[in-house]
Amino acid sequence: MAADQPSADQPAPGKQVAQELEVKVEGHDPEKLGYWLYLPTDYKADGEKKPLMLFLHGAGERGTDLNVVKKHGPPKLVPEKEMPFIIVSPQCSEGVWWNASEKQEALTQLLDAIEKKYNVDPTRFYCTGLSMGGFGTWSLVAKHPHKFAAAIPVCGGGDPTQADALKSTPLWAFHGDKDGAVPLKRSEEMVEAVKAAGGDVKLTIYPGVGHDSWTETYNNPEVYTWLLSHQLKKAE
Repeated sequence: MAADQPSADQPAPGKQVAQELEVKVEGHDPEKLGYWLYLPTDYKADGEKKPLMLFLHGAGERGTDLNVVKKHGPPKLVPEKEMPFIIVSPQCSEGVWWNASEKQEALTQLLDAIEKKYNVDPTRFYCTGLSMGGFGTWSLVAKHPHKFAAAIPVCGGGDPTQADALKSTPLWAFHGDKDGAVPLKRSEEMVEAVKAAGGDVKLTIYPGVGHDSWTETYNNPEVYTWLLSHQLKKAE
């Protein structure tokens, strides 16, 4: 890890520890992808399979200092708040967006690696992210339309032409109506497109709220209850 990274620790139930994965994407140099890993307090390698939540941070948390990933969202909350998920919070490198093709592939490799190593319920993968991570959430769900049981993009946006790929995943978007960084319209157009395609999607708009629509969202217990209420049908 880079000098400003926290030292890697051994994962253990109830802990959030820094981890690293080497990802290899065609056409790009191998990259060390740093991420935080949180295991629920009742996690057991040979026990009940646990749901997995992938959290994608915003543009301001890019770089090589993994500690800034804990500035917002689930990785900020878990030191004080128990959650029933395995939570994976990777860090995007500087100057790149989560919805770039090489980052989408890196995230896919990360999820595959976590699924192989830990006792994950494959029917309960969830994705959420804020701002740049909201864009990444829309994109990743469209890339893997049958992988995620549900997803929550916060103050993000996406490509409405991908609505058909998104219609099979329950989606709950959040956005402030005074957002000056990512206009509310970006969420509205995605929700409208997915609805028109026949998808299960809803949008919560915070009146008078600017870009920070994530604090209220991730502090809302209903968000996690809603995620856990969705599960992929098991293969026959």
